[in-house]
Amino acid sequence: MKKIIVSLVAAFMLIPFSVKADEGMWFLMFIERLNHRDMQKMGLQLTPQEIYSINNHSLKDAIVQFNGGCTAELISKDGLVLTNHHCGYDAIAELSSAEKNYLKDGYWAANRKEELKPSSLFVRFFVRMDDCSKRILSVVNPSMSEADREKAINQEIAKIEKENNEGGKYTVSVRPFFQGNEYYYFVYQDYKDVRLVGTPPESLGKFGGDTDNWEWPRHTADFSMFRIYADANGNPAEYSPNNVPLKPKHHLPVNLGGVKENDFAMILGYPGRTNRWMPAGGIEQNVKFAYPAWVEGSKTGMDNMKKYMVQSDALNLIYASKFAGVANYWKNRQGMIDALTKFGTAKSKAAQEAKFNKWANKPANKAKYGNVVATINKFYAMTNEKSRHDNYLQQLFRTSAFGTVSRSLGRQLDLYTKADAAKRAEMAPGILEMADEMFKELHIPAEKDILAAQLNLYAKKAGYTLAPTVEKLAKENNGDFTKYVNAAFDLSIFTSKDKIKAFLDLPSEAMLTNDPLYVLSSDLTAHIGKRSDELMKAQNDFGASFRLLVEGLRESKIGTTLYPDANSTLRLTYGKVRSLPADKRNDATVNNYTTLAGQVKKYKKGDLEFDLPAKVLDMSAKKEYGRYADKDGSLHVCFLTDNDITGGNSGSPVLNGKGELIGLAFDGNIEAMAGDVIFDKKLQRTINVDIRYVLWVIENFSGAKHIVDEMTLVK
Repeated sequence: MKKIIVSLVAAFMLIPFSVKADEGMWFLMFIERLNHRDMQKMGLQLTPQEIYSINNHSLKDAIVQFNGGCTAELISKDGLVLTNHHCGYDAIAELSSAEKNYLKDGYWAANRKEELKPSSLFVRFFVRMDDCSKRILSVVNPSMSEADREKAINQEIAKIEKENNEGGKYTVSVRPFFQGNEYYYFVYQDYKDVRLVGTPPESLGKFGGDTDNWEWPRHTADFSMFRIYADANGNPAEYSPNNVPLKPKHHLPVNLGGVKENDFAMILGYPGRTNRWMPAGGIEQNVKFAYPAWVEGSKTGMDNMKKYMVQSDALNLIYASKFAGVANYWKNRQGMIDALTKFGTAKSKAAQEAKFNKWANKPANKAKYGNVVATINKFYAMTNEKSRHDNYLQQLFRTSAFGTVSRSLGRQLDLYTKADAAKRAEMAPGILEMADEMFKELHIPAEKDILAAQLNLYAKKAGYTLAPTVEKLAKENNGDFTKYVNAAFDLSIFTSKDKIKAFLDLPSEAMLTNDPLYVLSSDLTAHIGKRSDELMKAQNDFGASFRLLVEGLRESKIGTTLYPDANSTLRLTYGKVRSLPADKRNDATVNNYTTLAGQVKKYKKGDLEFDLPAKVLDMSAKKEYGRYADKDGSLHVCFLTDNDITGGNSGSPVLNGKGELIGLAFDGNIEAMAGDVIFDKKLQRTINVDIRYVLWVIENFSGAKHIVDEMTLVK
């Protein structure tokens, strides 16, 4: 333990101590050295060892990565897990049917036997981390191409992972930081038997829908609950009725006292991706080329899903999860365009790079850093049009089930045609299972409309060089792919399970390679990855130059970002409960929280986004808040903090100075959508569900007091 801490501290000795309290996503192992004194002044009452320890239980043991994309926390001694409703959305949708629509109506298991197991869901515990920068960087040199550098690094990573996984007990991940100037490895343990305990109805869990997404004031019960199961010895195990609830090393106590302005708040979680080191050219490319295409492509897919989703509950269930994921980033990317443009982020980055360029071209620095900025700018100039093209195509892939079919089911059928009889017999059940899963998540009439609309948009707007098949078909059909797509679906073997089964009975390589949807998908997926020799060289030079830019910005002290970008590794961010300027849309006394009364004011009977259960309206009218009422007599729903978070932090616990759970992070405010690139101290806010509202929904509204009774409640 001492050796690990010494090595990590040495790497950060030159970092100044005057850090911004609310900016930064920090490694837990650096807290004692970099942040603890500052956090104490703000209200932290825990020691660094109570936050992170290898040898003793600590806060880190109560935080898990949820299904690879969100965060969750342990809140009982029996493995009860709390995360966002939108994080559990896929699992809830999978477990739902038109007859038992848990997504729409909610669900609470009356006992452990009624907890529901989705087909695939896991949580990941963080065990430990260590610095392996010196070892990784010792196998590379400046004369290497980026491809050779990556190959050498990956070979060393494989060795490190094998040395630390203890024969497969642990998952080990080596990750680059500061654009490949440092490397750390992380050791995790995965649990795969995770079951649904409960979820509020969608009218509460997704209240406000796309309209309120990324907005404040907010009134959403964005939470769901699961339980981790293990074998009799507490070890990870595949699903079995004999498994037992996990006894975690630590679970979070739940505080019922509520929050007020300037209260200390810290968040632990797995932020997915920030780009605080992104060059000015990259920001400009996103704002003017990539993100507008993303937004338009997303909206095209969403519009064509929605017209079928409103037809029935069954169709809504098919597309609910995909639609929610696309919609979330559709609004996010438009918010990014608006915020980055409004605040002139590219211009301020360009000014920093001009300052760096002066330093880089001093005699002592010129040989290493002199061409860095010019090389980076050249790359972005070459790829602006391609970035727009690629984003139109990527949204086709995200919204159409058939855009990448050649790489999924198509690849399996290709292997099947080339296999001998024995191998085919072995492969057939798996292919049929894959087909079965595929057709559970699509509706052919909708898929025709989605694909045709996306092809129309791509052919008309993408520019650059279109995929050859699309270019040919666009000329033959005057840019309208509707008739072609309808004909292709009629002829393709990929459009029903019966056709796939018939193909397995009588496989034909010629039939597959001439299948219209297979041909289209193969061409699209090959085209997006195509690179000219000139572009490959520019990409190689860019990779090396970006790494040197970050190294030089840190060395020169011109760069002021002291922490590495988020990359789905466990981080801590800290700040305070902090209001925004008064807003007439919010009925709260201080604009740092919202109330149930405010939620009811938004109610629109029968509206897809703003409907509410009749029971909520009745309980609000009677002020039946029970023990979860605030001191002011109202029921608080959500509150604001100034923590620094991003996607992946969804479901993260918001903790007070004692490490007690006060809320659940689920969103940010649209005014600060530039936050993934640059932190805005004045505007950046995290939107959190008040834990008292969560408990009120469980106990008072849903009648599931037995779930609350599991928790450790404090006042």
